[in-house]
Amino acid sequence: MPFWELQRQLGIDVDRWLLRQSTAQPYGKAAACHAFEREWVECGHGLGQTRARRECQPEYEDFMECMHRTKLVRAAGRGTILEQRDKMIKEGKYTPPDHHKGKEEPRP
Repeated sequence: MPFWELQRQLGIDVDRWLLRQSTAQPYGKAAACHAFEREWVECGHGLGQTRARRECQPEYEDFMECMHRTKLVRAAGRGTILEQRDKMIKEGKYTPPDHHKGKEEPRP
């Protein structure tokens, strides 16, 4: 396609502008949700928009959860994480570190 060839010749990379996590990152490390975005893009590649929305919905939901942390915020708001921690402490399966108990090491 001549349009895309022109972009390559000019050094323009459309994919980097369209994808949030694929741009150059500081220190050359991949972004936190890069893997989820990559799975979503690979799933929808070559399917067409309508079919990709239907077939790649789980990958898209995983990517959005990684980006926005909605499930984690909902669980923290309900206190389920803290309740689960307290339950594990009572059962003896988890021992919190000393600095979580308020027993910090003496500082110089």
